[in-house]
This record gives sequence, structure tokens and C-alpha cells, in this order.
Amino acid sequence: MDWVQALTLGVVQGLTEFLPISSSAHVSIAGRFFGSDPGAAFTAITQLGTEAAVLIYFRKDIARIINRWCRAVVGKLPHNDPDARMGWLVILGSIPIGVFGLALRDLITGPFRNLWITATMLLLFALVIWYADRTASQRKELKDLSWGDGIKFGLWQALALVPGVSRSGGTIAGGLFMGYTREAAARYSFLLAIPAVLLSGFDQLFDIASDPVPPAWGPIFGATLVSFVIGYAIIAWLLRYISTHDFTPFVYYRIALALVLFALLATGVIPATDPGAVAAASGAGG
Repeated sequence: MDWVQALTLGVVQGLTEFLPISSSAHVSIAGRFFGSDPGAAFTAITQLGTEAAVLIYFRKDIARIINRWCRAVVGKLPHNDPDARMGWLVILGSIPIGVFGLALRDLITGPFRNLWITATMLLLFALVIWYADRTASQRKELKDLSWGDGIKFGLWQALALVPGVSRSGGTIAGGLFMGYTREAAARYSFLLAIPAVLLSGFDQLFDIASDPVPPAWGPIFGATLVSFVIGYAIIAWLLRYISTHDFTPFVYYRIALALVLFALLATGVIPATDPGAVAAASGAGG
């Protein structure tokens, strides 16, 4: 992977990670135009950049939650303290994606990256987000988050293991179905993503670091830095936007992208699977 490809994909990752349009889908599609899918490992590592943006943007909230959660654990605060409770809810909501991520690891890094699946998920979840946005009562705030809703949020987040769904899109849609406001669902989706993204990113980082063939560390870290800078700006913009707007533009965008992708795949302009990965698998099979 050269610098141009890596930095381009870093820009794509930063622009799309927090919008309900699926960053993994965009990185995978953009990678095909460079000749190959950058892979789940590259996506997971560059997500560390966008997740760093979350850590810095919400640093005061995160520090307060961690501090009060730790104090509650050692008995210096009641366990029903709102911030301590939020800490437990983030941990609880992270369990589903951790379990499914480990159980479906081979599918996530392989078959799930087929662009026919990506295009289908872009289209189907556009309709899910549209319906959730239209029917949401938006009566609940984060202070109303229950243990049951925490698990449900986590299950919705786990759907994002399939490229095309969107981590933020799936989690926010689930929150809207449960009656939360757009801003509450978005904020919780950002907090809920922290454990999953950090664990996945560092797991992939250590995995490719142990590979006998050294990766292109310079371009990878360059892409991660770019995704951080752009991701930070997108968080600030999105939270302002959804306070007064709905998700209709994102729904239209997802539908348009899905239809274009279907056309590109049907005409053979881009391959559904990574040619390099297929060739490697064929060689390995003798």
C-alpha cells in the first residue's frame, strides 16, 4: 500500500466513520478502485484514529465516567450513581459485539467483505434508518437508559460487523426504535464504540505486527492520523446537525450509493471480492 492510497483511505475513514453510511463499506469500495480491498485489519487500525477523536472530543465525559465508575467499584460511591451506571452500561453493551466479533472473525475478514453483501446492506439499512427516524417517539434521554436497553443497543451495534450496515447507523437506528432522541442515541453510540473499536484495532495491530512480511507502517499510521483529524471535525458537525435535522439525506445517500455499487458490480467495473485475496487463497489451495 502506497502513501496516496493510504491517505485517501484515511480521508474516507475519517469522513464516514461517524455518519450512518458505513465507513467499512466506503473504505472497501475505495480500496477496490486502487486494485485491492485494504482489508479488515487496515480498517480496524485506522478506526483507532477516529476513536482517538472520540476520546478527545468526549474527554471530560469519559474521564468523569471512569472516575466515578472506579469509585463505585471500590465502594466510595453508590452503584446507582448516574456516571458509574453509565460505565457499567457501556461495558454491558459492548459484550454482544465482542462475542459475535470473536465467533464470526473468519466471516468478518473474508466472505462478509463481498461487495454484493455490502451493497445489499447499504440499501436495506437505509430503509431501516428511514423507518426508525420516521416512527421514533424521541422521548428518552441518556438518563433514561436501562440495563435492557443497554444490551439492545449492543446487539444493534453488533450488526455493524457486516460492512454496509454502519456502526453509528445501526446503533442510532436501534436507539430511535427504543424511543431515544437522535442526539442521545448518537452520543451513546460514540461511547459504546470505544471498547469495541479499541480492542479490535489493537488486536489487528498486534496481529499484523507479528506477520513475517512487514506491513507499510508509514502509510498506515499516516492514514490513521488523517482519519483522526477529519473524524474529530465530523463528530462536532454531526452532533450540531442532528439537533435540528433528521437522517433523510443519509438515507438518500445510502440508497444512491447502493444502486451505483450494484451497477458497478453488475458491469464488472469493480470486482465483488478482492482479486489479490482470491489469488492467494487459490495458491494456498494448490
